[in-house]
Amino acid sequence: MKRTMGRALAIILLVALFFGIFFFFFGSNDPELLSDDLPVYTYEIVRTYPHDRTAFTEGLVFSDGALIEGTGLTGRSTLRMVRLETGEIITLQKLPDEYFGEGVTVSGDTIFQLTEQAGIGFLYDRNTLETRGTFPCPTPGWGLTYDGQHLIASDGSDRLTFIDPANFRPLHQIEVRAGGVPVRNLNELEYIEGEIYANVWPTDRIARISPRTGEVTGWIDLEGILSPSDRKAVGLSEIAGKEGNFSSSWTCLNGIAYDPEGKRLFVTGKFWPTLYEIQLTLSPDTPPD
Repeated sequence: MKRTMGRALAIILLVALFFGIFFFFFGSNDPELLSDDLPVYTYEIVRTYPHDRTAFTEGLVFSDGALIEGTGLTGRSTLRMVRLETGEIITLQKLPDEYFGEGVTVSGDTIFQLTEQAGIGFLYDRNTLETRGTFPCPTPGWGLTYDGQHLIASDGSDRLTFIDPANFRPLHQIEVRAGGVPVRNLNELEYIEGEIYANVWPTDRIARISPRTGEVTGWIDLEGILSPSDRKAVGLSEIAGKEGNFSSSWTCLNGIAYDPEGKRLFVTGKFWPTLYEIQLTLSPDTPPD
C-alpha cells in the first residue's frame, strides 16, 4: 500500500512539474490567459518591400532614411545598412564567426549591437559601419532599443533593463506584466512614441509596454501577415543542413522599425522575403471601454 501511494504521489508530482514548466515557458505568453480586457490591434498592409530571404533577422531600426539590420546565427551574423525601397545591402559588416548577433539600435552616430551569450556587444560608426569597439553585456542579448536617454535591453525573460549608453552601467529594470501575469520571451524591441514595442518569441505578436510601469497596454496580432508558403524557408536547405531542421521559431516575426518623421511602422521576421509597412487598427474582438 505504501509503495502504491508513493508511486501515485510521484506521478502527481511529475504531472504538476510538467504543467508548471509548460506554463512558465508558454502559458504566460498567451494573451487570452494573460488578460481579456487589453486592446488588441490588427493590421492593414500599407506597402511591401523586398527583404533578404537569407537574413536571420535579430535587430531592426530605421535611421536617416535607411534600415540598420542585425542578423544572427553563429558564423553568419552580420550588421548591415539596407536600402528600404529595394532591399539592397548598402554596407555590410560580418561578425567574427564565434558570435551570434542579436538586437541593434542607434544613438547619435553610434550603432549598438548585442550578441547572444558572449557577454559583449559591438559598437559601429553610424555612417560607415566601421567597428568602434565593444561594450559589456551582463545578461544574454536578445533585443535592444533607445528611448532618447537609455539603452533598453531584453534578455528573453520578462524583464527589460535600462542602461546608461555612456558607461553601459545598468540603471534599473522593469518587470513586464499583463493583467498581473509575467510576459516572458521578450525579444526584438523598438521605442515608439513613448511606448516599448516588443516581439514575443516565437509568436507573431507584439506587446506594447509602458516604459514606466512595465504594464502591457495592448497587443498587436500579426498572425497571417506572412503566407504559409513563404514561412517554409524555401531555398535555405544549406543553412538547414548545418543548423538542423527548421521550426516555426526560425521563421517567426522578429523585426520592428519606426520612421518617426513619416510615422511609418515596419515589421519583418527571420528569413522573411518581405518587409511590411503596416497601419494598426483596433481588432473587432477588442472589448469596449
